[in-house]
Amino acid sequence: MTFYELAMGMKVTLRHLLHYRPITLQYPHEKRLLPENYRGMLALLRYDDGTEKCVGCDLCEAVCPSRVIRVISAEVPNEPIKRYAKEYDMDMTRCLFCGLCVQACPVDALGMTREYEWAVYNKRNLHLNKEQLLAIGDRSFPNREKRLEFQHPNVAFFNLPFPGQPLKESQTLT
Repeated sequence: MTFYELAMGMKVTLRHLLHYRPITLQYPHEKRLLPENYRGMLALLRYDDGTEKCVGCDLCEAVCPSRVIRVISAEVPNEPIKRYAKEYDMDMTRCLFCGLCVQACPVDALGMTREYEWAVYNKRNLHLNKEQLLAIGDRSFPNREKRLEFQHPNVAFFNLPFPGQPLKESQTLT
């Protein structure tokens, strides 16, 4: 080591001592600014009229690498073409927060929030059902988009069943 290297090291140390600015945040009162691409807690989203976006296609369940999501879908009564998620459960203790489920969703029914304060004493509280996920979505995404039928008029026309189409056996019994 030479005297020059020691002098340069002392210069950096003195500059830090004279121009010191704390970078510590007082956590509960001051929150960190998160980047735009931050992936926090998952949430289910709704349309502006309050209906759920999820169509129960199970693509999020299929693409999840850690098998966090469980979807049970059903058909909308009297509309054999339309489906919905009857049950939607997530085990957030196993979630990797990779965002693959959000990318796989064809109707943008899932969203990654910016919530990161999910410390609990019992990990069973991190098994979220459909109502809890919808509540997270309502809290994190207050601006909602219109239903798909109102965005694109042709979609509403092509999603109607053909007249004279035979009903399924499950629909004729009820």
